[in-house]
Amino acid sequence: MKKALALSSLALALPLVSFAAINNLSDAGSFVINTINNVIVPVLFAVAFIVFLWGAFQTFIIGATKEETKEHGKNLMLWGLIGFFVMVSVWGLVNILTGTISFGNNTGITGGTPKAGVQIGQ
Repeated sequence: MKKALALSSLALALPLVSFAAINNLSDAGSFVINTINNVIVPVLFAVAFIVFLWGAFQTFIIGATKEETKEHGKNLMLWGLIGFFVMVSVWGLVNILTGTISFGNNTGITGGTPKAGVQIGQ
């Protein structure tokens, strides 16, 4: 079963590799970052959400009469929420870091005062 899963995931990932068109190291880095942002992170959020939902299902539906199943479901819900919290926290810290040092911004430092986008008094 594990071999079949590995082969099927490899077959599904093959178009990602073949359409990458990696010419230099910068393209390779961009490909890895885009793969992480567009494939791995959404899958991890989906897994955390499914774990939370499965815990809620076990707590409120399956474990309505069994205390042991209810406790296991509560633990799954807790771990799903912890997963969400960790992922969102790391995502926020990375965004703060990249926004602070202008990582990936090749235009240079933009000066001036920050604008709120709302025009008052005009």
